[in-house]
Amino acid sequence: MLDLDPGTQMVILFFVLLALRVPVAFALGLSSLYAMWQIGFGLDLVGDLLSSGISKFSLLAIPFFILAGALMGTVGIAERMIRFFRVLVGDLPGGMGVVGTVVCLFWGAVSGSGPASVAAIGPLIIRGMEEDGYPKPFAAALVCTGAALSIVIPPSIGLVIYGVIADTSIAQLFIAAIVPGLVMGVLMIAALPFAGKARHAAAAASSAGGATGGIEGLSPSAYRGMGYPARLGRSFLDAFWGLLTPVVILGGIYGGVFTPTEAAVVATVYAIFVGLFIYRTLRFATLYQALVDASASSAVVMLVVTFASLFGWVVTVDDLVGKYSGALLALSDNQWVILAVIMLVVLVAGMFMDAVTIMFIALPIFLPVVHQLGWDPVWFGVALMVNLAIGLFTPPVGINLFVAANITRMSLEKIALGAIPFLVTSLIGLAIIAAFPQLSHVLLAWMQ
Repeated sequence: MLDLDPGTQMVILFFVLLALRVPVAFALGLSSLYAMWQIGFGLDLVGDLLSSGISKFSLLAIPFFILAGALMGTVGIAERMIRFFRVLVGDLPGGMGVVGTVVCLFWGAVSGSGPASVAAIGPLIIRGMEEDGYPKPFAAALVCTGAALSIVIPPSIGLVIYGVIADTSIAQLFIAAIVPGLVMGVLMIAALPFAGKARHAAAAASSAGGATGGIEGLSPSAYRGMGYPARLGRSFLDAFWGLLTPVVILGGIYGGVFTPTEAAVVATVYAIFVGLFIYRTLRFATLYQALVDASASSAVVMLVVTFASLFGWVVTVDDLVGKYSGALLALSDNQWVILAVIMLVVLVAGMFMDAVTIMFIALPIFLPVVHQLGWDPVWFGVALMVNLAIGLFTPPVGINLFVAANITRMSLEKIALGAIPFLVTSLIGLAIIAAFPQLSHVLLAWMQ
């Protein structure tokens, strides 16, 4: 029998439990407890370790950003934003595909969560793209891809967790992620010509109402008979408070008014204010449902974070960090080879595990390599987020695909096939962002 150290046994047991369909959080907890027993530590340490792992002020941003995204999806902000961008784009090539991409990027600055973004804006964008002649699987794939960028576009829950683990400024991570996020958005638009768009359907949609018809809600007839400037102005006024959301959140962070954690609370209060006093669409029932949905989503993430902290403690105590990071550094003297191996490992892991789990398992091993090679942890964090975003729409466990399949009643396989053009352009984007760290420093350098 192989003489494996307890830490390695823990990692193997974790993957065995995953294969047996044990939930990720419990797989982390059970494998960690087994390793602690093997090492000889008393289980009376578990309570203190779990408490210290979860009691970090920065982690409060996670449930509040999730709640803010849920509220903004229920008060009508999404519909108004989509209508404005649809009017703005008008008859430009790509039509609703461009609108869907822009709205997904914009919503990333509101939600911070990929699956939540798919649920909030997916039905509207998919229906609008269908009316514009796009195949339904391709439309669903675009939403999955764009929503995945929610963990790249600030404020990102993924960047918050990375900042906590890597002890890196979350505000700097947010600033550094803006340009790479926009690069990924531009590459998404570059994939639109590969949709196999039905031109006759697009023409029919145009004759039925053009850029202002189609999407229900907010009285489409209100724009009929108006010229383009009037339609644009009216739709902008309708969407103004939603468009102001990223300005409030990100402006407050970058202006030093509040921290990223406090920004999550500000975003929640802002969503309630807009829903109650501006749009007057927030009712007690919708507020209650948003709280329930946000609580359920937050509980899943925080449970993983809790048990992952125990897993990470075992990794540190058993010196898996030194063993595995040393093996990684021994692969090659070429930094680009090591970076390519790290990105490939994360990419494959993203096909089977969620982003939070990957970060808590892999970062304790990768971060010493990052520091030893002199890489910028901010740039590395942004590149890592782009990599993890790809995992959100890559089978077999791309969670965005499951959410999209649920809201469209299509098979996951069809949506995954529709996502192939976006997968190709996203991999190109990952290579660009990894190869050119300057993209992550453009705004940081400008603001200093």
